[in-house]
Formats: sequence, C-alpha cells, structure tokens
Amino acid sequence: MVIIGTGGTIAGAGASSVNTGDYDSAKVAVEKIIAAVPEMKEVANVKGEQIFQIGSESYNDERMLKLAKRISELVKQPDVDAVMVTHGTDTIEETSYLLNLTLKTDKPVVIIGAMRPGTALSADGPLNLYNAAVVAASPESKGKGVLVVMNDEIHSARDVTKSNALKVETFKSLYGPLGVVVESKPYYYRLPARPHTTATEFDIDQITALPKVDVFYAHTSMDPTILKAITSNGSKALIYGGTGNGSVADYMEEPLKEVRKSGVIVVRATRTGSGQVVRNGEEKDDENDWIVTADQSPQKARLLTSLALTKTQDTKEIEKILYKY
Repeated sequence: MVIIGTGGTIAGAGASSVNTGDYDSAKVAVEKIIAAVPEMKEVANVKGEQIFQIGSESYNDERMLKLAKRISELVKQPDVDAVMVTHGTDTIEETSYLLNLTLKTDKPVVIIGAMRPGTALSADGPLNLYNAAVVAASPESKGKGVLVVMNDEIHSARDVTKSNALKVETFKSLYGPLGVVVESKPYYYRLPARPHTTATEFDIDQITALPKVDVFYAHTSMDPTILKAITSNGSKALIYGGTGNGSVADYMEEPLKEVRKSGVIVVRATRTGSGQVVRNGEEKDDENDWIVTADQSPQKARLLTSLALTKTQDTKEIEKILYKY
C-alpha cells in the first residue's frame, strides 16, 4: 500500500499543544506521519511518497491532474493493492471527486486528512490515518470508488463535503456515509449508486488539461459586470451558484444571457449545499440554453462540467452528464 503525502493539516504543526485552529499546515513529511502510527504495520505493508507539501486551498487543476496521474500509475502496479492520500481538508471533496470520476481501477483509493495538527491535544490525524489503512486494506472496499475516511466514517467522494471550519465532525455526505470504522474494522451499510472509476467515460490517462470553468457565487446586490470579467479570460463555462433553487436575480438575467451568447456555457447550481436544481422552474433554461445541475455543489459541478467539456460542447449532452454522475 502506498501513502501519498500532499500536505495539509495532517502534516501541520502549531506553536502549542492547545493550538487547534492556529497552526502552520504542510510542515511534516509523509514518512514522519506514517512513523507516528506504528499500528498501521499490523494492517498492511505501507510506504510513503511525497508529491506535494501544500495546504489544500492551494490546489489547482494542474496539481489535481498530477496527483491523479500518479495514482493511476501506482494502481497499475501488481505490488500495490491500494493507495491512500493525505490531503488538506479544504478541498478534499474536490480532489476526491475528480479521482472518483477519472481513475480506472477497482482497487481502494482512500483520501484522509485532519482538522487538528499532529501537535495538538486530541489530534485526529493519527486515528484517521489508521482507520483509512484499515479501510484501504479491506477486500470490502474494492470497487466502491474513491473513499474519504474521516472521524470514524467512510464517505463516498461523490457525496462528501466539508461543512464546518473547525470541528472534527466537519465531513458530511448528502445521503449519509457509506459506512463506519469500529474497533479496526470497516462496516458498510450502503453502496454508491452513481457510476464511478471504471464505469465512467473519463480516463485520467487520456486527460492532459481541464477546460477552464469558473464559479460565480450569488448574493444580494451583485455587480453584473463581474460576470464579464470572470468569463473574459478563456472560460468555457460558468457555474452560477444561485440562491435557493439556483435562482437568478432579475438584474442578472440579461448579463447571464450575454455570457451564453458570448459562447460561454451557463450552468445553474445552488449555493444551499444540497438539492436538485429544477429545470425551467423559475428560469427559462430552454429559451436561454442554460444547463442545470443535479445535486452537485458549485465546486463539484465545476469539475464535472470541465470533464464533460473534454467530451462534448453540446449543452443537452453536458446536462445529461451532470445528471448521470
């Protein structure tokens, strides 16, 4: 089993043991993180590999693709049964979703992080790492897509999101976790229903770059001119994170129409964090040639739309992809 280190809080250090939110992330090498959990040796033969040493807020498409391609290389090796990734919690949901959609393997790929640095009292990283190893080593984890293991819970990369800035129980899934880890054993209670990994049309080995897709987050008193600024730098699509059911303010309708007329695809999502966006509800999606998301958050819709654009420019086909995955 290979554990890839990328930085984040799990590799962080604070000035004091009582610093749980005030610390420097991405300071400790992955080998030292592994050495701090010797119990993992009883679970699997693990080795570490450092690919980045960054806070996950600094991820971009290029870094995500580099990580994904390295995992793809590793899972092809017969002596690698599973891959784990230590990752900052800020963007775990995005990286894991990209991996879930593009990796062509049924071997377990498990992403973990921590909400408290290893120097803090009640640091959660060591147990998260051990639990992730237990999950990755389990035959039951095979073929379930990319998993995120945090706070004794096993989440599907498709559904998981960070819901709180500081709490260790921050990671939640729209429809609940897939399972839990209890006393060194994973227990699964549901399965991913949407296509992932080997069942998708996206192959990380064939992707060299992701088309540029931006996100606009709706709020009261928006400045319509910002849309032009966002989409005038090579964007292929704009995710409009609307209020409520992806609603568009009356004074934003014409600017969004202009965005679409300029050739940039418009995708309506919701900033609420859950729920499907209804097509042709309050908005005239057919008339405006706008797309709506299924239940993806704006940040996950950005990734899926970008992947869809590697296959098609047709708005109807892109929307089908959003509802498929």
